[in-house]
Amino acid sequence: QVQLVESGGGLVQAGGSLRLSCTASGRTFRSYRMAWFRQAPGKEREFVAGVGWSSGRTYDADSVKGRFTIARDDAKNTVTLQMSSLKPEDTAVYYCAAVQDGSSWYGDSWGQGTQVTVSS
Repeated sequence: QVQLVESGGGLVQAGGSLRLSCTASGRTFRSYRMAWFRQAPGKEREFVAGVGWSSGRTYDADSVKGRFTIARDDAKNTVTLQMSSLKPEDTAVYYCAAVQDGSSWYGDSWGQGTQVTVSS
């Protein structure tokens, strides 16, 4: 398994932007698809965006299409989530996940999470 550490969360006004980063340890980063999830208070954790192997195809939840962009850099063992046009409903703890399954986004390894708060 890989160990994942997120960074980049914070407080931002509605309409603003934030960039989250997730750094993975270990030499097996390339073997994982990577994803971002989020969990708001009182709600279940939900899929936000995912990226396939070797910076392949990306997948976005409908709620973030056109606003969030996921990208990976295998040379640096990192995956980022560029978030723009943020809304108060984007407020949540954001988690990075490493996914081995090629047909679902079930996370095998998780980071500790980073808080994103969007004020209105």
